[in-house]
This record gives sequence, structure tokens and C-alpha cells, in this order.
Amino acid sequence: MIINSDELDATSAYKLLIGAVTPRAIGWVSTQSESGIANLAPISFFTVVSRVPPIVSLTLQPRSDGTLKDTFINIRDRGEFVTNLVTLPLAHEMHRSAIEFDSSQDEFDEVGLEKADCEVVKVPRVKDSPIAMECVVDRIIQIGDINDHVVWGKVVRFHVRDDVYVRNGRIDTGAIPAVGRLAAEYTLADNAFVPPLPDDVLSARLGRRSHRLDGRPDGWSQVDSADWSASGATKA
Repeated sequence: MIINSDELDATSAYKLLIGAVTPRAIGWVSTQSESGIANLAPISFFTVVSRVPPIVSLTLQPRSDGTLKDTFINIRDRGEFVTNLVTLPLAHEMHRSAIEFDSSQDEFDEVGLEKADCEVVKVPRVKDSPIAMECVVDRIIQIGDINDHVVWGKVVRFHVRDDVYVRNGRIDTGAIPAVGRLAAEYTLADNAFVPPLPDDVLSARLGRRSHRLDGRPDGWSQVDSADWSASGATKA
């Protein structure tokens, strides 16, 4: 199958991108409105841009109705945000924070999460997340004419839980049940390797589908359900 990207609308392109770029890290982004309402949203177009200074990138699509997301408005207006690492014990709360709550609702309260203070930015972080990064806006880039925006944030503070911080400055990733994004589903990082792998390990995994942890049948995708939208929001 060869697909000409010039012939795709935004939703069709989004479906292909989220299925082709996997697994994706999730930036669980906390922000705060000018009136002090905390917001929390998972952003899976999230990556590292630079080491010195340390800069991360978020790409934000609009809400399902085409208007700007609260996350973007808060970042634009306040110039700061926090990314929180998603782990398996926090996966349900993360998924629920993708619901398009009203701007007047504190999403920490709505999904039942405790806040923790930051040192530099005024935005709260997720207390139970093992790693959080306080960020101040470096630049904002509008993409095209459909309200997609790229945000670069300079990391001004790293919060790393003591038990996952190794003294030589490394994070013990094997101790973190990190959750990433596939297409519209999630994946648990529960193995690690350095190539080359033994032939018997490779052959045992050849053609094998990923194991579903939720009991749904192979081939099921939330993209095909009424709970999915091309805004990245969820209804359940």
C-alpha cells in the first residue's frame, strides 16, 4: 500500500502517523490557567529537542470542536508547564485526563490526583509521578492553518524520585513501569535489550502479536470506537 500524503485530510494523516510512529513517549502535561485552574493532559507528540540547554517539544492539536486546547492556551498565556512521566499505576488517571473537561474544572481533582509544588514554575506537578520536568517556554510554532502548534520548553528543574536515581546521574529505567502510546492504545515498557539477540529469542518472537493486557481481542483498536477522536481526546 502506497499512500500519497497530499491526498489526506488531517484525520486520515493522524491515523497513519500514530500507527507508524510507535511507541511514543507520553508527556503528561500539567498547566495552570491565569485564574489558577490546574489542567492535566497526555500529549504523545512529545520528544527531546536539545541537551544544552535541555529542551523538550510538545505538538498540540486542537480540541475535537476545532478550538484551542486548554493546555495550549495555558502554555501560551503563562509561558510554563510541567511534563510528568506516566507509569502503570497512573495509567487510568492519565487516560481519564484526556477527557475534554470544561475549562473551569481542575483536572487533578476530576481524576483524583494529588498535586505537588514545583520550585521555579507555578504549575503543580503530579505527586505520584516518579519523574517530572519543570519547563518554561522557549518558542511556539504554528503549523499550517489547522491550529496545530509546536511548543519548545526549556527544562529548568528535574524532579527524580530518589529510588530511581542512580548516583552517577543515570535513571534506573528498569525500575520504572513506563507507559507509552501506540496508535490509540497504550503499551507497557517491561523489557529491555541490547542487540544482537540470540537467534532462538528472535525466532520465538517472529510474527508474534503484542500481548493485550486488557482482555480485548487481537486487532481491536480504539480508533474504530466512538470513544476516539482525532484531537487525542477520549470520552471514557
